[in-house]
Amino acid sequence: MSVEEHKAKGKRSINCFVVTVSDTRDQTTDESGQLIKSLLADEKHMLAGYRIVKDEPAEIEALLREALAHKQVEAVIVNGGTGISPRDGTYEVIVGLLDKRLDGFGEIFRYLSYQDIGSAAIMSRAVAGSAQGKVLISLPGSKGAVRLAMEKLILAELRHMVSQLQGK
Repeated sequence: MSVEEHKAKGKRSINCFVVTVSDTRDQTTDESGQLIKSLLADEKHMLAGYRIVKDEPAEIEALLREALAHKQVEAVIVNGGTGISPRDGTYEVIVGLLDKRLDGFGEIFRYLSYQDIGSAAIMSRAVAGSAQGKVLISLPGSKGAVRLAMEKLILAELRHMVSQLQGK
């Protein structure tokens, strides 16, 4: 079966949970979270939930476990906390939850990001994979990084990833 045929089988709306990790943002200032929700809606995906959580590993993990436990949630997209500052703890939490990693996601994201922002792209710890049979993706919190990942990688493959995990 060709890649196009695989992708065609996945043409449907995906139930997504969006999480913003931030110590400072709220719903009115969360431009990255709003952008993710808007781009998902443009592709006719459904919003199964949206939350902002402080950059505290225990709080991030509790929220992600809660989101992944919901039957209707098929994908969780997280933004924020992927850098290397002392407060950035998202990557460690995500990696601890992943059953399978899609190493190519982070590699290609950093390559595309390098084309936009140069060598600072090496500081991104964007990562994706599966957790509890669902897609789990973690992005940097900047609006530019979110747009890049959503438009170049996630929206193009989300249906396909979910259909693969569901054995369809």
